[in-house]
Amino acid sequence: MTRIVLVDDHQVLRDGIRRSLEDAGEEVVGEAGDGEEAVAVVAQTRPDVVLMDLEMPVLDGVESCKRILAQFPTTLVVVLTMHEDVARTRAALSAGAVAYLTKGTSMNEVIDAIRNVVAGETVLSVELAMSILRTADESGEVNDLLSDRQVEILQRIADGLSTKQVARELGISHKTVYNHLNAIYRRLDTQSLTHAVLSAVRKGIIHLDSEE
Repeated sequence: MTRIVLVDDHQVLRDGIRRSLEDAGEEVVGEAGDGEEAVAVVAQTRPDVVLMDLEMPVLDGVESCKRILAQFPTTLVVVLTMHEDVARTRAALSAGAVAYLTKGTSMNEVIDAIRNVVAGETVLSVELAMSILRTADESGEVNDLLSDRQVEILQRIADGLSTKQVARELGISHKTVYNHLNAIYRRLDTQSLTHAVLSAVRKGIIHLDSEE
């Protein structure tokens, strides 16, 4: 059972999400109606996941995400918002969010996303990543940051494989994959798999297949 805090300034929406999560067997341990309250509720409840809107009074979702992760870096922040523009998406991912979903996403997909991030997977949409990267210039940097094995692992994740699938395909243990990912985070100075993939693409270390 995943312990979840809901953060949205619309009470009716929170009520509906709470019912769906609890019906699916998850536990909602707290709610907040603005970003500042969210930081306080997370401090009190120490959830596994924060399901966070971006547009909120007092303190927006991006700043709230930064403050939460500064204090509780193992907390997983999943953004659920109406906004799909690249600037907001990039800001949320840079703040440390591990998933970015729009409110057109079905509740089943939201629940799957929460369970995936708790299991150590990342919810990375190739289409979303491509939209972000279309606004950035290709740097053409030579890779002197990652080993060949680390590039192999990160490229496969960018291609849509889970960490478990990467381990099977490369014939290595799941733990070895995670050890490599931890090294990748340090070398790319990132805190999430989503951000690591985007950083590596910008640096020309890996690529996203635009034909997918």
